[in-house]
Amino acid sequence: MSKALSYRDLIPNGFWHSQSQPGTPCKGLQSPVLRFESGRRLQYLSVTFRNNGGVGKTFDGIDDQLTEWLVEQPVFFVATAPLAEDGYLNCSPKGNRNEFAVLGPRAVAYLDQTGSGVETIAHLKENGRVVVMFCAFSGPPRIVRLHGVGRAVARDSPEFDAFASQFQGAEGVGVRSVVVVEVRRISDSCGYGVPLMSFDDHRPTMDQWANRKGVTGIRDYWAEKNRRSIDDLEGLDTR
Repeated sequence: MSKALSYRDLIPNGFWHSQSQPGTPCKGLQSPVLRFESGRRLQYLSVTFRNNGGVGKTFDGIDDQLTEWLVEQPVFFVATAPLAEDGYLNCSPKGNRNEFAVLGPRAVAYLDQTGSGVETIAHLKENGRVVVMFCAFSGPPRIVRLHGVGRAVARDSPEFDAFASQFQGAEGVGVRSVVVVEVRRISDSCGYGVPLMSFDDHRPTMDQWANRKGVTGIRDYWAEKNRRSIDDLEGLDTR
């Protein structure tokens, strides 16, 4: 049997608790409902907001306004994890040189460049879980998270050309795959703690390095570096 309490009974002023971040400070939140198992130790706190003062909210889909904001950000972050409790989580920064695309209200994709690791691809192969995070380093503060289930469409896949058509740089030598995400949760938060920083330019180093290696050299690199993750999960199929 569950019981609902006022958040004032359990949480100090100015704080709210969630399953993932207990005690996270955030102002302007109203009317959360906390549920727990009656007569037993508190197992979790889930919060439902009727009006959060614009600080944080969820969206039914990615609309035109949010799409415009997402594609304008010069960098985003991709986080994945293996299923094993002792496995290594991964968070990768991605420079956005027109390499992120919104495919629909609940679907996004990004161009995956060759790297020394293959953690994202390996984790997606194993369990599909992924979150893509954007934050504003200039202008009004904002963080947007896209939780979902993803897969990597490798360069040799019959599907690659259809997804690659979304990106001007898809023919680049270093392009390894297109990561496609079925988005299941879209949320934003205040971003007040994100610093203001100016953006100068994207580094040319990735393309320069890939071009020096050439197509054959890049494929040799995939075979050497991208076949297994650091947890020995299957990565890129280079057969």
